[in-house]
Amino acid sequence: MVKVYEIKQRVLANNDSEADALRSELKQERKFLLNLMSSPGSGKTSVLMKTIALLKDDLKIGVMEADIDSAVDAQTIATTGAKVVQLHTGGMCHLDAGMTRQGLEALDTDGLDLAILENVGNLVCPAEFDTGAVKNAMILSVPEGDDKPLKYPLMFTICSVLLINKIDVLPYFDFDLDLCIGRVKELNPDITVIPVSAKTGEGIDEWAAWLKNEVTAWRDTSSSETIIAKNKEYDK
Repeated sequence: MVKVYEIKQRVLANNDSEADALRSELKQERKFLLNLMSSPGSGKTSVLMKTIALLKDDLKIGVMEADIDSAVDAQTIATTGAKVVQLHTGGMCHLDAGMTRQGLEALDTDGLDLAILENVGNLVCPAEFDTGAVKNAMILSVPEGDDKPLKYPLMFTICSVLLINKIDVLPYFDFDLDLCIGRVKELNPDITVIPVSAKTGEGIDEWAAWLKNEVTAWRDTSSSETIIAKNKEYDK
């Protein structure tokens, strides 16, 4: 049985400030929050299933499934054994920092290393709101077309990593992988691009390794900063 939580948008909240505060709290708690975004049908849930299977022995993982309605995705993720909650946005097409905080409280991150927010599916609204995540990631699937970086540039600009999913069907679609990557790199030269297939598992190892390294680095820097802060307090 999956618990479903109704989350409310905080009117007139300073979202950027709240997002920074949430990141600071996550750093102190040595918890990594990933904001995963994409269009509907890109394969977010399927990629997450494969990712959890590869990382579950190394990291304690929790997932927040955000949708306007239904609990289908949360029920699917629950079969992996990962901790999961379903978040209903009440018609909102995105989550902001305040809503994400409510989701984390519902998830209860005690004992977790990695919390993943599977954001509401679209390439517009979620890109405009800082959720307080440590890293933003997105999935673009081959059937969507290689022109999406031209149509939705902000989404590609704010993400640290792009997964190009469903590469197993490349022979059947007019999708130029190199052209797409070039367009993305023009928008965001520092982005990591990983072609994957949730169906065959191709590229998922590389993606899981990237994510594990990011979680480890976040926890290590968090520990170092805590030690420095304690030493400064002691010196007083």
